[in-house]
Formats: sequence, C-alpha cells, structure tokens
Amino acid sequence: MVRRNTIQREVVLRAVKSLHNHPSADEVYAYVTKECPNIGRGTVYRNLNILAEDGELRKAQATDGPDRFDHNLMDHYHVTCVHCGKMYDVDMEVISDVEERIHDKHGIKYLGYDILFKGVCPACQKEHEDKKEEAING
Repeated sequence: MVRRNTIQREVVLRAVKSLHNHPSADEVYAYVTKECPNIGRGTVYRNLNILAEDGELRKAQATDGPDRFDHNLMDHYHVTCVHCGKMYDVDMEVISDVEERIHDKHGIKYLGYDILFKGVCPACQKEHEDKKEEAING
C-alpha cells in the first residue's frame, strides 16, 4: 500500500534523524512541538509507527521501557542502560548467519531478530562513582 507523504510525517522523520539518540515517542513529540506546537501526540505516535512499518525508521523495542526509534536502517545491535533507559548502538560486526544457526524444534518461521544488550552508560557510571565518593568523603 502506497501512503501519501504528509508534512507531519516528514517533520517526525526529520526529528528522529536530528536527534541521533534512539528517541522514545515522547522525546520525538517534545522535539517536534518546538517546530510544530499544534501537532498532536497521537499524530506523532501514529507517524512513528507508520514510518517504522514502511521501513523508513527502525523500531527498537526495549524490554523495560518505551520503544525507541532509530534512523539507522542497517542491521546492527543495541544496548540499553539499565539505570536511565537510554539506548546506544553496539560497535560490533553483525553475525551474518545467526538465523541459519537456529535449531528449531517448534516449527517457527523466523522473520528476523533484534539483539538488545543491557549495560550501564558512562553518565550513569559517573553518577554512581560520584555518589560512592560522596559517601566516602562525607
């Protein structure tokens, strides 16, 4: 199905590309309202999902937080900070034959995969160290 390109969709796509930080729908909405103060939250959410369905954005589904949106359409992996929830790209080669390595006993037809690592980002590491130092020094 060919969809009509709308101004709102272009604004939402441009916002995700400008943010470069795997934004949530709320973060995209906050960014877009600076340019288009009258745009509705539902319009932003709907257009993010349409852009993901149409392959213009990648939706990265986090297990412990909101979905994130990525302008990078190349196959790659993500890591989510377990403290603040921010998502980052993982710098590693994609495992090209991962689907061929699956030993399926359940008759599942695999359509793709997302690998999401968990970690602690540098800002949260620093905050933890600062609190630890503060507790030691009183």
